[in-house]
Amino acid sequence: MPSDQQSGTESSGPRHVAIIMDGNGRWAQARGRPRLFGHHAGAKRVREVVEACPSLGIKYLTIFAFSTENWKRTQVEVAGLMSLFRRYIAKETRALHARGVRVRFIGDRVRLDTKLIALMDTLEEQTRENEGVHLTIALNYGGRDEVARATRRLARDVAEGRLKPEEVDEETLPRYLDTRVLPDPDLVIRTSGEARISNFLLWQSAYSEYEFIDTLWPDFTADELARLCQSYGSRDRRFGAVKA
Repeated sequence: MPSDQQSGTESSGPRHVAIIMDGNGRWAQARGRPRLFGHHAGAKRVREVVEACPSLGIKYLTIFAFSTENWKRTQVEVAGLMSLFRRYIAKETRALHARGVRVRFIGDRVRLDTKLIALMDTLEEQTRENEGVHLTIALNYGGRDEVARATRRLARDVAEGRLKPEEVDEETLPRYLDTRVLPDPDLVIRTSGEARISNFLLWQSAYSEYEFIDTLWPDFTADELARLCQSYGSRDRRFGAVKA
């Protein structure tokens, strides 16, 4: 699916918002609580943001839930996060479906446990016909890992004669990415005051606008999302061109 900038359509607000949900651990520690307490608070915040999307004109929302680098965290925290993901999916499936949300997962599922994968598959299947907000959850996801996996699939097609080397251009690789059915993000938001993209949607965000905000993710609100969308609408996006 082409992005808005590729298709030439215009909109005053972002159609696709991607969020690096950072700051859960620090939010919890500031309250004298364990880091997992913050992750639970952050999971609750997702619902409010998803519910706010239609009124803001956001059709696609992509959230960074767990990166390929997050396996480096303590075994206790990783196990707690995996348990949280299972409980969140089981709890939210009915509500997401009722609101017409279409859910997809991106990332490499190989390291995830079978129960979690089964829940992910079920949620995707149950919501596949929905036409409301398209919620994409990046789970065990890394931008470099995604490009490497896409390149391997592309290389296999070349080796097996389904694709000619001279046919490979910048429009080819996106067809092999995890996000191949999604438009590129218009706006990428990172919470918690960190000003880096942390290996998130590296290819897809080439022309995205970025907002780095100090708010910790559990404190992020629909009102702040609305403010950021309004700010996006005031930006002059030329994609390398010069206005006459």
